[in-house]
Amino acid sequence: MGDDPQHIKKVAAASYDYDNDGRWADYWSNILIPPHLASRPDVVRHYKQKFYQRYIDPELEVEPFSSAASVRYARSSPVSPPEQNHSANSGGQTQAPERTPASSRRASAPTGPLRLDRNSVPFLINAWVVIMAIMAMLPFSPWGLSDRAYRFALVGTAFSCSYSIYSIYGRPRAWNLQAIQLWLQSLIATKEFIYLLYCFVFVSSPMAIKFALVPVLCRSLELVAKYLRRNFSSANLYRKYLEDPCLWIDTNTATLNILSSNSEIMLGFLVIILLFTRQRNIVQGVMYWQLLKLMYHAPNTASYHRGAWAKVGMHANPYINRYAPFLRTPIAYLQRWFQH
Repeated sequence: MGDDPQHIKKVAAASYDYDNDGRWADYWSNILIPPHLASRPDVVRHYKQKFYQRYIDPELEVEPFSSAASVRYARSSPVSPPEQNHSANSGGQTQAPERTPASSRRASAPTGPLRLDRNSVPFLINAWVVIMAIMAMLPFSPWGLSDRAYRFALVGTAFSCSYSIYSIYGRPRAWNLQAIQLWLQSLIATKEFIYLLYCFVFVSSPMAIKFALVPVLCRSLELVAKYLRRNFSSANLYRKYLEDPCLWIDTNTATLNILSSNSEIMLGFLVIILLFTRQRNIVQGVMYWQLLKLMYHAPNTASYHRGAWAKVGMHANPYINRYAPFLRTPIAYLQRWFQH
């Protein structure tokens, strides 16, 4: 076992200093798993090996987490009567199951047509969102088609977020106020719930703000790229046309998150500007700035939003102090409200 190259690579992956690698924090923050699984050592170890395979040693073979979990549950489950008889007939000795080589596991991976399951349904919805968002943002698209594509993109993102919330958190244990409150507290700071509110704020507005599709497009591109790399890596069409774009998206998720946070903050100022026009929507403005405050404090978006707000203050404060010092007091009041 000591001479096995894969064993040596796994030992090196386990001893790697992940805490001092800034890429690990970004990688771990972009993984969508339930909170009760994120604290389990076997889950953290599995994703650390995947991180080590991607950024340090591509030759490291990482077993699928589902197979590892099934082995663990199989060991803890009671033995069925036929298995008990078999173990009794063999003198109490149990045979170790044969290990399938990694090459045969990869060869047996499904490469046929797309099948509808709990993972492919969000992929289809997010692919639909990408197409609709691009159609809506095309500069020379007809107004009617562009407006409908804008609505379809937001509605598709809302369906995708709702499906993810239901798949991860399920339904409230009971349909009473206390159970619903506990259920909402468990998901109110998640990225899916935030984008669900985001879509509701803009799809309910009669005015189509096409710039609002930038965060939606970034989110859908990231999820589509991850699904394609995980399930279609051996397809010829993927290798010929989609491998490089998906690899770029998957390795630049932090850049996409920064772009999304900057776009969301710019939308906040755009909503304020619209209050002084005929397209004003006071309810939308109040709701969106409450949502920006939630993004500022939510764990999945806080680091990107706080960095973006710091840049806004660094560029705006010198002009305010020089040309509009009377704005310092109301801005300080708004900052205290926003940060608490």
